[in-house]
Amino acid sequence: MKVILAGYNMDIAVLQDIQDKGGKREDLTPEVISAAYARISRDPRPINEIRKSAREEVEKSRRSNATIIFKMGHHSVAEHAVFNLDILGISRYVMEELEKFRLCSYTEKSQRYITLDNDFVTPKEIIGTPLEKIFTDMIAEQNQAYFALYEKLKVHVFSKHAELASDPKNHNLLEGWAKEDARYITSLATESQVGETINARNFELLLRRFASHPLSEVRDLGKALFEQISEVAPSIVLFHESNDFDKNTFNQLKKIAGEVLGEHSNSVSGNFQEVKLVEYTQNADAIAAASLLHVASNCSYEQCRAVVDKLSAPELKKIFMSAWKNMQLYDSVPREFEYIDLTYNLVLSSACFGQLKRHRMSTITAQGYDPKLGNTIPSAIKEIGMEPFFMEIVEKTNKVYEAINKEISIAAPYILTNSHRKRVLIKVNARELYHISRLREDAHAQWDIQNISRAMTLEAKKVMPGVLGLIGGKDCYGEIYKNLFGHMPKVAQAVLPGARKIKS
Repeated sequence: MKVILAGYNMDIAVLQDIQDKGGKREDLTPEVISAAYARISRDPRPINEIRKSAREEVEKSRRSNATIIFKMGHHSVAEHAVFNLDILGISRYVMEELEKFRLCSYTEKSQRYITLDNDFVTPKEIIGTPLEKIFTDMIAEQNQAYFALYEKLKVHVFSKHAELASDPKNHNLLEGWAKEDARYITSLATESQVGETINARNFELLLRRFASHPLSEVRDLGKALFEQISEVAPSIVLFHESNDFDKNTFNQLKKIAGEVLGEHSNSVSGNFQEVKLVEYTQNADAIAAASLLHVASNCSYEQCRAVVDKLSAPELKKIFMSAWKNMQLYDSVPREFEYIDLTYNLVLSSACFGQLKRHRMSTITAQGYDPKLGNTIPSAIKEIGMEPFFMEIVEKTNKVYEAINKEISIAAPYILTNSHRKRVLIKVNARELYHISRLREDAHAQWDIQNISRAMTLEAKKVMPGVLGLIGGKDCYGEIYKNLFGHMPKVAQAVLPGARKIKS
């Protein structure tokens, strides 16, 4: 056996320094890795020798990439080329478009931990029109409200959690709670920044989608991204221009929806569930148990299922207990739980959606923001008596939204706040639901996503109690495990005791 480190992420400043000292080098491109790995299936030489050849003949490597990706259709070759990108000064609204791409990594500026400034993006669509002034005036009023709420919330949080506040080490934590609630009044136009890691295959998809997007900020972002990589790696990002599928499909579907749904297409009921389980795998407990037996035996799935259907409840539970017995806090439930699906209709705030969309292995599709769905108001704002003030800003925001929506509808959502809501359809398998629950039901998670994820878990446990017998926030993992097995798991002590008491 032999393992060779072929490469790793390198800061662009280091690469530039190498060229400044040693002269321009054509081989400082991720294309050579793609070209080398593409040849493995047909070239008998050791991989490290193939890589050396690719580095020495960069233009030949580029032609090889273009042939393999374009003519032969092996797009997976492009996945070996990876880029790290600093993306600054985009709106929170467009950040949602950027983070739709599942197989990428993002680390975003958090409005929970950083005090916001007055930086915001004015969409090109309204610049130079009479709408620009009412837009910027409303943003200014929202930002003033943010600072006013933050100061009052900070006093409230320090008073409510006086024991924690007595230790200066906790002050940043407490200030963060105030910030996270104050930000519910800030707009989706607020500037943000993100570090993204993306492979060339996903990069190509992103660029194509962005080139086809109707919003100027998204198209401009796509152009700026392409400029950064077009000279460095021209052979592995080929289909990056606007196309009819991405440009027209959803507009056509919108037209069809209006025809099919009629008067219901734009209706919003005043009574709706924030979390509703709308589809799920029937007989989930039996399917999961049969899948576990299948992987542990030489029997067909049909045979395993026939046996499981005859088991008593204690016998069925024994299968799940065996699957969980050796699990620690950091372990995922077995992959066989992925055969169980759950689909939810959620109505949630922009602030909450910003966290939910991180769960990219789920299938998440969303409608646009709709003021008719109301607003999520942090309980702390109600506790300090500032709900009327908060709603006054929201009502003014809604009027500005309507004014912009009548004239330039595509730019209208920028003015909405983190408290405004949208409808989201999310499908998860049981394994991913465990992950969401463990991370988002934890006491250290933000309260809005805690509420949503807890409600998702409760809905699911009603229809598949066996599958979800070990589900819960990571701070409660030891307790849940002990209730099942009568003793604590080995690593439970790593969880801070009393974590649920940190924030009410």
